[in-house]
Amino acid sequence: MNQKTLPILYSFRRCPYAMRARLALKSSKIVCELREVVLRDKPADMIAASPKATVPVLIDRDGAVVDESLDVMLWALRQNDPHAYLQPELGTEQDMLELISRIDGPFKQNLDAYKYAPRNAEPDSSIGVERDQHRDAAMACLTELEEKLLESEFLFGNRIALADIAIAPFVRQFANVDIEWFQSQPFPKLIAWLETFVSSDNFAACMYKYDKWVAPEPGIPFPEQQA
Repeated sequence: MNQKTLPILYSFRRCPYAMRARLALKSSKIVCELREVVLRDKPADMIAASPKATVPVLIDRDGAVVDESLDVMLWALRQNDPHAYLQPELGTEQDMLELISRIDGPFKQNLDAYKYAPRNAEPDSSIGVERDQHRDAAMACLTELEEKLLESEFLFGNRIALADIAIAPFVRQFANVDIEWFQSQPFPKLIAWLETFVSSDNFAACMYKYDKWVAPEPGIPFPEQQA
């Protein structure tokens, strides 16, 4: 395959938005030219394509820019969806998009406030209290996920679907703020679901550490095994 014909994906390994995009692309088997970026030194080519300068940014073969992570997922899976991620066993694609929207909105806002609060704040200080308030507000969203997982192995049935790969990177980010505390919470189904996700071959393949892309060098075909 001529790499010049590949769509281009600007990505950053640890960003949960970029993770979900890579997971969908891997499932779709659509090969892209992956360009790993460093967020403190964003490449001019990426900023020119998407002035908001956040990852992921996908440029398709026709030059169209897709720069929202969920849109990248849908772009890939609507072309090729061999595992039927857009056709869950329970509910509909729209049901999944609504749940993803709640995670991307209120949950992510509280997650960021919790994650980036000073770690050394005293629990009874104003900062410590505010941090715990944001953590508890985020936990309310996780309660909804736990309740769904009481009904099935994954969020919309007994096989993985779009909602699982779109949401898991953010639950992982929340858990990693204080993993021991998270694992002590009364969320046995959610904890098991997250462990299934992070121990999967697909997640491992999407988390391979690439060197920073430097223009004008070509990127790396991703998924590599499809190149």
